[in-house]
Amino acid sequence: MFTRKPEGGAPADPGMPGPRNGPPRLPGARPTQPRRATGAASVIGADLTITGNLDSSGEIQVDGEVQGDIQANRIVVGEQAMITGALIADEIIIRGNVQGSIRGNSVTFQAASRIEGDVFHKSLVIEQGAYFEGKSRRSDDPMSVQRNPNSMVPPA
Repeated sequence: MFTRKPEGGAPADPGMPGPRNGPPRLPGARPTQPRRATGAASVIGADLTITGNLDSSGEIQVDGEVQGDIQANRIVVGEQAMITGALIADEIIIRGNVQGSIRGNSVTFQAASRIEGDVFHKSLVIEQGAYFEGKSRRSDDPMSVQRNPNSMVPPA
Protein backbone atom coordinates (compact mmCIF):
# COMPACT_ATOMS: atom_id res chain seq x y z
CA MET A 1 0.00 0.00 0.00
CA PHE A 2 2.76 2.46 0.91
CA THR A 3 6.19 2.52 -0.66
CA ARG A 4 9.29 3.93 0.81
CA LYS A 5 10.92 6.89 -0.89
CA PRO A 6 14.49 6.21 -2.03
CA GLU A 7 17.30 8.15 -0.37
CA GLY A 8 18.00 10.36 -3.46
CA GLY A 9 14.69 12.28 -3.11
CA ALA A 10 13.23 10.91 -6.36
CA PRO A 11 9.73 9.39 -6.23
CA ALA A 12 9.47 5.64 -5.70
CA ASP A 13 7.47 5.22 -8.92
CA PRO A 14 8.68 7.18 -12.00
CA GLY A 15 5.08 7.53 -13.27
CA MET A 16 3.94 9.21 -10.07
CA PRO A 17 4.22 12.97 -9.59
CA GLY A 18 6.99 14.16 -7.39
CA PRO A 19 8.07 17.44 -5.95
CA ARG A 20 10.37 18.11 -8.91
CA ASN A 21 8.48 16.92 -11.98
CA GLY A 22 4.94 18.36 -11.43
CA PRO A 23 1.65 16.68 -12.34
CA PRO A 24 1.62 13.52 -14.48
CA ARG A 25 1.28 13.96 -18.23
CA LEU A 26 -1.09 11.96 -20.35
CA PRO A 27 0.41 10.26 -23.39
CA GLY A 28 0.12 12.55 -26.44
CA ALA A 29 -0.91 15.57 -24.34
CA ARG A 30 0.36 18.95 -25.48
CA PRO A 31 1.77 21.47 -23.03
CA THR A 32 -0.77 24.13 -22.06
CA GLN A 33 -0.44 27.52 -23.70
CA PRO A 34 -1.48 30.79 -22.10
CA ARG A 35 -4.93 31.89 -23.25
CA ARG A 36 -5.07 34.74 -25.71
CA ALA A 37 -7.84 37.30 -26.06
CA THR A 38 -10.51 36.04 -28.43
CA GLY A 39 -11.78 39.48 -29.38
CA ALA A 40 -15.24 38.69 -28.00
CA ALA A 41 -16.92 41.26 -25.77
CA SER A 42 -17.35 40.72 -22.06
CA VAL A 43 -21.12 40.88 -21.53
CA ILE A 44 -22.95 42.00 -18.39
CA GLY A 45 -26.35 40.34 -18.88
CA ALA A 46 -29.72 41.99 -18.28
CA ASP A 47 -30.28 39.92 -15.13
CA LEU A 48 -26.94 40.89 -13.57
CA THR A 49 -26.16 43.73 -11.13
CA ILE A 50 -22.53 44.58 -10.42
CA THR A 51 -21.37 46.84 -7.61
CA GLY A 52 -17.75 47.81 -8.15
CA ASN A 53 -15.39 49.00 -10.85
CA LEU A 54 -14.73 47.13 -14.11
CA ASP A 55 -11.47 47.28 -16.05
CA SER A 56 -10.83 45.56 -19.38
CA SER A 57 -8.35 45.87 -22.23
CA GLY A 58 -11.08 44.75 -24.66
CA GLU A 59 -14.79 45.43 -25.12
CA ILE A 60 -17.44 45.49 -22.41
CA GLN A 61 -21.13 45.28 -23.31
CA VAL A 62 -23.51 46.19 -20.49
CA ASP A 63 -27.13 45.07 -20.64
CA GLY A 64 -27.64 44.92 -16.86
CA GLU A 65 -26.86 47.28 -14.01
CA VAL A 66 -23.42 48.52 -12.93
CA GLN A 67 -22.80 50.71 -9.91
CA GLY A 68 -19.19 51.72 -10.39
CA ASP A 69 -16.71 52.98 -12.95
CA ILE A 70 -16.01 51.13 -16.21
CA GLN A 71 -12.74 51.41 -18.10
CA ALA A 72 -12.15 49.50 -21.34
CA ASN A 73 -11.07 49.90 -24.94
CA ARG A 74 -14.71 49.89 -26.11
CA ILE A 75 -17.93 50.18 -24.08
CA VAL A 76 -21.42 49.44 -25.40
CA VAL A 77 -24.36 50.28 -23.12
CA GLY A 78 -27.54 48.41 -24.10
CA GLU A 79 -31.06 49.90 -24.09
CA GLN A 80 -32.09 48.26 -20.80
CA ALA A 81 -28.78 48.99 -19.05
CA MET A 82 -28.37 51.29 -16.06
CA ILE A 83 -24.91 52.58 -15.14
CA THR A 84 -24.11 54.79 -12.18
CA GLY A 85 -20.45 55.74 -12.48
CA ALA A 86 -17.81 56.98 -14.90
CA LEU A 87 -17.20 55.49 -18.36
CA ILE A 88 -13.69 55.68 -19.82
CA ALA A 89 -12.90 54.15 -23.22
CA ASP A 90 -11.56 54.88 -26.67
CA GLU A 91 -15.04 54.24 -28.15
CA ILE A 92 -18.31 54.52 -26.22
CA ILE A 93 -21.77 53.75 -27.60
CA ILE A 94 -24.73 54.42 -25.32
CA ARG A 95 -28.30 53.19 -25.89
CA GLY A 96 -29.35 53.00 -22.21
CA ASN A 97 -29.09 55.00 -18.98
CA VAL A 98 -25.86 56.50 -17.64
CA GLN A 99 -25.44 58.71 -14.59
CA GLY A 100 -21.83 59.84 -14.38
CA SER A 101 -18.99 61.33 -16.37
CA ILE A 102 -17.99 59.96 -19.77
CA ARG A 103 -14.50 60.20 -21.29
CA GLY A 104 -13.77 58.85 -24.74
CA ASN A 105 -12.28 59.65 -28.12
CA SER A 106 -15.45 58.63 -29.99
CA VAL A 107 -18.72 58.96 -28.04
CA THR A 108 -22.18 58.19 -29.46
CA PHE A 109 -25.52 58.80 -27.72
CA GLN A 110 -28.10 56.79 -29.63
CA ALA A 111 -31.81 57.68 -29.79
CA ALA A 112 -32.91 55.56 -26.80
CA SER A 113 -30.13 56.82 -24.49
CA ARG A 114 -30.51 58.86 -21.31
CA ILE A 115 -27.33 60.50 -20.02
CA GLU A 116 -26.91 62.65 -16.93
CA GLY A 117 -23.31 63.80 -16.54
CA ASP A 118 -20.44 65.54 -18.24
CA VAL A 119 -18.80 64.17 -21.38
CA PHE A 120 -15.20 64.76 -22.48
CA HIS A 121 -14.64 63.71 -26.09
CA LYS A 122 -12.74 64.12 -29.32
CA SER A 123 -15.81 63.20 -31.40
CA LEU A 124 -19.43 63.30 -30.17
CA VAL A 125 -22.60 62.13 -31.94
CA ILE A 126 -26.01 62.74 -30.37
CA GLU A 127 -28.88 61.14 -32.26
CA GLN A 128 -32.34 62.71 -32.34
CA GLY A 129 -34.35 61.46 -29.37
CA ALA A 130 -31.37 61.06 -27.02
CA TYR A 131 -31.65 62.74 -23.60
CA PHE A 132 -28.47 64.50 -22.44
CA GLU A 133 -28.22 66.62 -19.30
CA GLY A 134 -24.70 67.83 -18.58
CA LYS A 135 -21.70 69.56 -20.11
CA SER A 136 -19.90 68.58 -23.28
CA ARG A 137 -16.20 69.38 -23.52
CA ARG A 138 -14.18 68.70 -26.65
CA SER A 139 -10.58 67.70 -25.98
CA ASP A 140 -7.68 66.48 -28.11
CA ASP A 141 -6.88 63.97 -25.35
CA PRO A 142 -10.11 63.28 -23.43
CA MET A 143 -8.71 60.17 -21.78
CA SER A 144 -6.26 62.22 -19.70
CA VAL A 145 -8.79 64.81 -18.47
CA GLN A 146 -8.89 64.64 -14.68
CA ARG A 147 -12.02 65.26 -12.67
CA ASN A 148 -11.83 68.37 -10.51
CA PRO A 149 -13.92 67.99 -7.33
CA ASN A 150 -14.00 71.79 -6.88
CA SER A 151 -15.51 72.39 -10.32
CA MET A 152 -19.06 71.77 -9.09
CA VAL A 153 -20.91 74.63 -7.47
CA PRO A 154 -22.53 73.63 -4.18
CA PRO A 155 -26.33 73.96 -4.11
CA ALA A 156 -27.65 77.23 -2.66
